[in-house]
Amino acid sequence: MPVSEASRKKGRPSSGWKQMLSLNNRFLAPALISCILLVGQLTFGMLESWTRTLLAIAVAIGCELLLGKLITQKLPHLASAYISGISVGILIRSPFFWPYALCAALSLMSKYVLRWQNRHLWNPSNFGVSAMLFLYPASVASLSIQWGNFVWPMVVVWCLGSIIIMRLERFHICLTYVASFGLLSGVRSLITGDPFLASIAPLTGPMYQLFIFFMITDPRTTVSGVRGQCLVAFLVAVAEMLLRLGQVIHAPYYALFIVGPIALSAELAWQKRQAAASADSAAAAADGTTPRLTN
Repeated sequence: MPVSEASRKKGRPSSGWKQMLSLNNRFLAPALISCILLVGQLTFGMLESWTRTLLAIAVAIGCELLLGKLITQKLPHLASAYISGISVGILIRSPFFWPYALCAALSLMSKYVLRWQNRHLWNPSNFGVSAMLFLYPASVASLSIQWGNFVWPMVVVWCLGSIIIMRLERFHICLTYVASFGLLSGVRSLITGDPFLASIAPLTGPMYQLFIFFMITDPRTTVSGVRGQCLVAFLVAVAEMLLRLGQVIHAPYYALFIVGPIALSAELAWQKRQAAASADSAAAAADGTTPRLTN
């Protein structure tokens, strides 16, 4: 465990609370999203019920433990499963219990089943929520106006979300998406004739805040490099605009569901090809022959 300079001089380790508040602490993101849930529920009652959300969390953690042990032969870290479960509990609305359990299970299974080159291609909660909204529209809805037009809940989400994004070093993804959404809202208002403020208004809703901070910035399902990440965020906003023009209700979820895996697959394919070309060059150099050209 690293120690501070002052602690080294005194011969004792740095205090535990500093480690807990460190941006390197993997439990920081679960703690902050829990704060978001508590603020939203205690002030505006945004959840369908505590029991449904706890069910989603329990199923997500249970699936993570079971699949992790069966497939990787190791006990996985549960922070990601907790975030997926709590995201499901916040983002979907249903009077029934089974959608919460099924959505959490689909989210976690997508991590272990839909993989390529040791990477899962979809953000787990995005996959689960998108699947439920598409397959069971009569039983499942998405978080919408449960926080009304009050500004303080949004301030809380932005402050806590910003701390998480600082830890992940992905604030540029959020800014790119917000700027793109604003620009494309103007384009959409010109096409449809709707007021610009009505087109951009969804960006201030609670669902979008969680989407921006916890879905499009997922480190395991985003491409590498700042430019690539910004390009994908812009393409997600473009796809969302097109879906909205087609009167698709759950446009942001579906846009990320489509664009994210395509972008990640393209990058993984390119990296695989580059690695093969490098291996051919190294082999050719060792043999003293001309490297094989690839199409």
